[in-house]
Amino acid sequence: MRRAGWGRWAGSLASALLVCALGHDLLASAPASGEPPADPNAERIQITATRVPEDAATIPGSLTIITGEEMRRRGVWDLRGALSLAAGIDIAPGGDGGPLAYVPEMWGLREFDAFLLVIDGVPWGGAFVPALTTIDLHDVERIEVLRGPAPVMYGATSFVGVIHVIHHPPGGQGKARASGGSFGTGALSASMPLTFTGRMKSTLSGTAGQLGFQEDRTEGRTGHLAWRGDMPVGAAGGLLRLRAEGFWIGQEPGSPHPRVGEVLTPDVQIGSNHNPDDAFLRERRLQLSAGLERPMPLGLWSATVSVSRSSQDNLRGFLTDVTTTAPNAVGFHQEIGVTDLYIDAHAAFTRNARWKGVVGVDHLGGRALATGGDFDYFVNLDGEDPPDPDSLPSQSDVRIRNRRDFSGLYGQVEWLPSERWRIQAGARLNRAQESRRVRSVEFGVTPPVEDADHDTVLRGSGSAGVTWTAWSRQDSAIHLYGSFSQTFKPAVSDFGLDSEAELLAPETATIYQAGAKHRLAGGRLEVDLGLFQLNFANVVLSQANGGLPQLVNAGKERFEGAELEVDWRVRPDLSWRTSYSLHDARFVDFLTEFGGVPTQLRGNRFEMSARNMAATGVLWSPAGGWTATAQAQYVGSRYLNKRNTALASDYTTWSAGVGYRTQRWELRLDGTNLNDRRPPVAESELGDAQYYRLPARRVLLSTVWSFR
Repeated sequence: MRRAGWGRWAGSLASALLVCALGHDLLASAPASGEPPADPNAERIQITATRVPEDAATIPGSLTIITGEEMRRRGVWDLRGALSLAAGIDIAPGGDGGPLAYVPEMWGLREFDAFLLVIDGVPWGGAFVPALTTIDLHDVERIEVLRGPAPVMYGATSFVGVIHVIHHPPGGQGKARASGGSFGTGALSASMPLTFTGRMKSTLSGTAGQLGFQEDRTEGRTGHLAWRGDMPVGAAGGLLRLRAEGFWIGQEPGSPHPRVGEVLTPDVQIGSNHNPDDAFLRERRLQLSAGLERPMPLGLWSATVSVSRSSQDNLRGFLTDVTTTAPNAVGFHQEIGVTDLYIDAHAAFTRNARWKGVVGVDHLGGRALATGGDFDYFVNLDGEDPPDPDSLPSQSDVRIRNRRDFSGLYGQVEWLPSERWRIQAGARLNRAQESRRVRSVEFGVTPPVEDADHDTVLRGSGSAGVTWTAWSRQDSAIHLYGSFSQTFKPAVSDFGLDSEAELLAPETATIYQAGAKHRLAGGRLEVDLGLFQLNFANVVLSQANGGLPQLVNAGKERFEGAELEVDWRVRPDLSWRTSYSLHDARFVDFLTEFGGVPTQLRGNRFEMSARNMAATGVLWSPAGGWTATAQAQYVGSRYLNKRNTALASDYTTWSAGVGYRTQRWELRLDGTNLNDRRPPVAESELGDAQYYRLPARRVLLSTVWSFR
């Protein structure tokens, strides 16, 4: 009944949006026209590293810009596809967050919270973890990917990168899209400008769809409705930005594949689902934000306020033993409610030709309450005849209350002493305050146990970098850069039912970067080579404790490597992008226990971190007529465990697409993982020694219609 109700709601929403889009186009008096030509400089101007528009080639760091137009011409609508050709990045679909989630790898570190996700300038997920299931790329102008630590201007810190999704400004051209394909996958989306709001330019967009999988009882359903409005205020050119978004996520989770010894056990078939019957992951999220920009004599003053409320309801389970002896699995039912508040106010000084600067203050606060219990059960190794969760009484009652407040004063300045030199420095004073209270009861075993912990940290962080233009001529140049950063991040909050009240130590890092950026052949050939070293302390990892997962601080680690990205516009309608990365992620000092035996992991490689990764893709996309794209991704061998005894072999996947486009519409057929490889791509932090596999081959037929 839940599935049928959801399907009717999603279909009604999508149909209403599509009908509105079609009606709007039919009633318009002006004839529809094609999308305006893409600005050739659109892929070069970034705001993530500096908060003000600047050429990405001149910042002292590595940054890739993927435009929404490029994504559409390649036929990709998810985060993995969008970033598949970016150097050193591998996005694993799925993971513990469900089949609609992602687990990104950047700089050799594959953790769901090691990077910062930003949507239109707002940290997405607030003070806890990135809201990865609520990324909708159907109305995106561009995605900026900054490698390395987050700039000092953001209230949440990351060490390995920032993924900034930027949507189109309100107004403009409308679009409607419909798609369908493998395993019952399908989606409807529409984005339309609203013309009845006076001086305000606004856009209403929505998406409803279903993502199917080859695995048993595994799918994801999503609904997204967003309104974005911009209105000029005052006589001096001020701007008021208003945003409201709602997400409805329903997922039926699959199961990771257990490892026994050095291999993924053959006793469990690929695609077997060991969850209880009718397992689910449900999420509802409402995000409201407002921003105000006002010119000032030396630049621009901006303020942003964002509030979000999310509720999650989860019921799922994992194998604990690959045996046919009952019980062999543990499940849990948990509800999590999170409220986040983000406030930022800053002044950007941009009027001077020799220097620019940003000075501001921000606050990121979060309140979370998690309640739930666990239960043991038996499930066949093939996943058939799973138990009814209503027949499995809970064995515990756990309540976790978490409060986090991150505040900061920050400033960043850029000085151009000459045309060839650009010097950048930033500093931030951080105040992190957190409190945590856990109450747990194991029925019939122990009386209620309640514990609490709190901590306040006041410390600084900052960065400095320099860029030297070694050679320039018209639209060609060679830039060399170097940078140094010191930063920290409070440890991720653990909402596992076996977690304790004690707060983990903050993660800290020292980062060095150097590189060269070449823009040659009149700007048609761009080459970005980056080198990095990240010295980590207290990185948070999942560690088995009595067979159950628990987050721990992991001593000291070092991540270093090189990344190369080449983008060649062979001609206006033909482009080629390729990338290669060499990563070396190792433990420097981490003494832990396996089976009660103390083990020093010094020198071992990080699990799931491949030394070599590469990707290449060709896009043929004239303004009209036939289009085609093809690409390949290579991921080298990587260890599945911290002891480096289980090695997963390397693999390559192929994707391709073909389409036909006119001024107003496009029809295309796209396939991903066409060679149907199923390697392990992400390790579960909830199931011990278990791994999610790459989804099976998928083929999708879609059409996009543009209108005024």
